[in-house]
Amino acid sequence: MKWNVQLLKKTELILNPEINRWLIGSMLFSVTLILFRIAYTRELTFIFLVWNLFLAFIPYSISTLIQMSFSSTTSKWKLAIPLMSWLLFIPNSFYIITDLFHLGISNMPIWFETALLLSFAWNGLILGILSVRQIEKVIQKVLPKMNEYVFLIPVMCLNAFGIYIGRFLRFNSWDVISNPFALAADITNLIIYPIAYKNAWAMIACYAVLMTFIYLTIKRIGKSIR
Repeated sequence: MKWNVQLLKKTELILNPEINRWLIGSMLFSVTLILFRIAYTRELTFIFLVWNLFLAFIPYSISTLIQMSFSSTTSKWKLAIPLMSWLLFIPNSFYIITDLFHLGISNMPIWFETALLLSFAWNGLILGILSVRQIEKVIQKVLPKMNEYVFLIPVMCLNAFGIYIGRFLRFNSWDVISNPFALAADITNLIIYPIAYKNAWAMIACYAVLMTFIYLTIKRIGKSIR
């Protein structure tokens, strides 16, 4: 009975906070725009955005569960597998901002396409920021003296690297298991021949810096408001 009460309280922590209600509303708005577009054009051109949004939600759900289950008595080693799973999926949240590349490819009014693509990109970005923040809080409890940049910069570099791999090399998170050799080969080429892939590294560096600024700006705004 006690276990059921604790489980209920944890479930309420996920479903009831105001931030999650707004997230759900915002994601439903994005999906509504897709449904309207399908009804208007009779085309499924941007239906993949719904799948991308689902993938963006996965790391947020993982980080939420990690934060809820973590306590001061939790073994550091028990965090290893959940954190590895989170690291595998977190680039999906930020990847969705590159769907803005599709702006202007259809005959729909540009104002509508801008709102549609931006809404999905915004949701993915917010899910990613919240997810990174949740994991940062857990890491701070495990390593209270660690500087925030020691955690943040590698994570954002990983996100930028994942965005490049997903957008331009067309790999997915599950290719780590389903197609590891091809993935490893392409990553090895990027590392061994950086000059040959200078455009790729420029894109990775640019997005890593951009996402770091976005994250820190929103984090600082939140702290200043409180």
